[in-house]
Amino acid sequence: MRSSVIQFDEPIRDTSRKIIHVDMDAFYASVEERENPSLKGKPLVIARHPKDNGGRGVVTTANYEARKFGIHSAMSAQKAYELCPEAIFVPGRHELYSEVSASIHEIFKRFTDIIEPLSLDEAYLDVTENKKNIKSATKIAALIQQAIYEELHLTCSAGVSYNKFIAKLASDYQKPSGITVIPPEKAYEFLNNLEISKFYGVGKKTAEKMYQLNIFNGADLYQKDELELIHYFGKMGYSLYRKVRGIDDSPVRVSRERKSIGREHTYGKPLTTEEEVLAELRFLAGKVQASLERNQKHGKIIVVKLRNSDYETITRRVSLPTYTKSSEEIFFHAQSLWEDAGSLEKGIRLLGITVTGLDPQAFENIVLPLWSNKSYS
Repeated sequence: MRSSVIQFDEPIRDTSRKIIHVDMDAFYASVEERENPSLKGKPLVIARHPKDNGGRGVVTTANYEARKFGIHSAMSAQKAYELCPEAIFVPGRHELYSEVSASIHEIFKRFTDIIEPLSLDEAYLDVTENKKNIKSATKIAALIQQAIYEELHLTCSAGVSYNKFIAKLASDYQKPSGITVIPPEKAYEFLNNLEISKFYGVGKKTAEKMYQLNIFNGADLYQKDELELIHYFGKMGYSLYRKVRGIDDSPVRVSRERKSIGREHTYGKPLTTEEEVLAELRFLAGKVQASLERNQKHGKIIVVKLRNSDYETITRRVSLPTYTKSSEEIFFHAQSLWEDAGSLEKGIRLLGITVTGLDPQAFENIVLPLWSNKSYS
């Protein structure tokens, strides 16, 4: 009896869409520079100065001058100060950033209503069919970039491709002010040369596991069997097998329906340091964002719940001018509420974050050039 080997066909790419991912350049810092031109050219950190709040807090973002010193978002403000004592620290002004974000969206809507916001400073746009009847997605990206610069005095980078995954990777390829176009015929080359840590969704721990399997770039990933990737990485393995082949059929979701969505955790050993609390708040913010995505919701009110070892419970909330579903924004406000009301004196036994004031997701908010001379249409 002859043994038979089952062969699987390569999954098929859908290359019919035209997707743009727009990502503002150092958004919060750029807005502050626009409001106060004397900040330009100086290292700028969006965070409370550690001298003003006892070293508490983390960096929301930093401009490119500050990044040269190794400062990055999610770093403690104290560490940022140690890396660059001459840096200028400015507390975030979320209401201002939300207003600017709304203006950016008005520019988007001149071209399409199929907009999926990821945060205040980034969004996907499907321009396959668009209001201007412009065939070239690259031209639309350039027009958006030009309008944002001329009308709002801010810069953005854009990735243009036939699906969301590649468009998002492309927007980060040459920042700031870049437009990177990855047409279907260039997708394999682009993905094969990309470091595995640059693949959207591959975090530090996953990357380390990849390295152990001798996967260092897209070309290495492409050679791996689908079942092997699923064995080691579960659902992510299934997804990456397709994405390294340039396949991502997820649509740009315009609207995404619960009165509140939240997560909380009780700690057997109370939290006693600022770093522990902020790490947990960031973790909870990520969980809340994931739940908001699953339920296709976003909200305008963020609530933080604190309980100490004496079982005293404090809740604090903040109302936002626009909707959010972004873990970055949720953490931004949770951190501020903690800094205003929290105390480590009796340890922290419970932390919780809830987003309420929910509605279905819609385009209420918004978050180089390799082959950029080509007009992908």
